[in-house]
Amino acid sequence: MISIMRTLIFFLFVFSACSETLLRTSVEKPYRASSFPENEELCDSWRLSVETNNAGPWEKIPEVCVPNVISYVKGDTYYLDSKVVAMESLKFANTVEIAGDGKDVWIFDIDDTLVSSVIYITLHGRRPTAEEYQLSPPLPASVWLYNIFLDRGFKIVLLTGRNESLRELTETNLLFAGYNSWDRLIMRGESDADKTATVYKSEKRAELVAEGYKIHGSSGDQWSDLLGSPVATRSFKLPNPMYYIP
Repeated sequence: MISIMRTLIFFLFVFSACSETLLRTSVEKPYRASSFPENEELCDSWRLSVETNNAGPWEKIPEVCVPNVISYVKGDTYYLDSKVVAMESLKFANTVEIAGDGKDVWIFDIDDTLVSSVIYITLHGRRPTAEEYQLSPPLPASVWLYNIFLDRGFKIVLLTGRNESLRELTETNLLFAGYNSWDRLIMRGESDADKTATVYKSEKRAELVAEGYKIHGSSGDQWSDLLGSPVATRSFKLPNPMYYIP
């Protein structure tokens, strides 16, 4: 626990020096440009439209909103928003009757759901490289929720867009960040390479259902983590105004 806290302190120290210029370039495979808003007074509302999926596909943070987004992810509100999502997730999870047959599942995405890429995006204008994947720090509210779910008897399935070739680095990353005892880690194989995240993750959820698993909940920072068919009984969207994945 001490080593994890030291690591978090280090990342927070470095994070405080982040650059607005680099964040302007943070894009995950451009899909469609977002030209709204043109007035910085509307940037809080733009972030809300992203989180509610009203913005639809978007390419990058609007230029006028870069300072707003930096302030948000550096400040307390980003952490508190994630904490509220975790609390609402637990509130629902408390209503679930665990059958005890090993089939009661909660699905988590990894990047910016369990671990954070904020420091890489703000410092380097990009998401982590393969080598950096093993060092991504945890999101505190997610560590808290994850371990409660393990104690409650949920089977944890990790469904990530990371490539299968990154399995060892990903497992190292998760253990480093304080996660363990997951039931399954599902990663993109060669046949999934050209699929959108929505299609890929829908197919993997369908495979779980076909195996008899009951997907009670799903947590992710992208709508593509949660939409499609089948879906979980309840889906919980974590905040991420930094990039969009279709």
